[in-house]
Amino acid sequence: MSLRPLALLCLFALLGACSSAPPVSTPSPAPLPTITAAPIAPLPAELRELSGQLLGVPLAGEAEVALLLVDQRDRPLLLLASTRLSGNGGALPFSLRFAPNQLAPGMRAELRARVSQGGVLTLHLPPRQINPSVSVALGELRLVPAP
Repeated sequence: MSLRPLALLCLFALLGACSSAPPVSTPSPAPLPTITAAPIAPLPAELRELSGQLLGVPLAGEAEVALLLVDQRDRPLLLLASTRLSGNGGALPFSLRFAPNQLAPGMRAELRARVSQGGVLTLHLPPRQINPSVSVALGELRLVPAP
């Protein structure tokens, strides 16, 4: 008996074993991390707070939320509070604490937000006028494409 047919048979068996797909095991999806809010200290009487959630911030986006004092021509005069947030693809909660005593006649407070990706402005929140004399929970705020 010749070894050639036996070697050929082993070669085909080896190729057949290598060409079959390995059994696919579908890993169970990793549970999403739960976000637990750290206990927030009580708000001092002289401070006010704005809170809400930004909707539509992409995963790689960096959001900046700011409360500004603006004049009658919509020019920013003073930054009351701001925060920077990294996008996670979902709603981004924010909280801004500020002292309302800096409001002078002829000025108003506006909440503004913008999102940039790689240094390019992609989304913004149309300016929202805020009553700075009270704390406000704004809820969900939807961002729109930047011009």
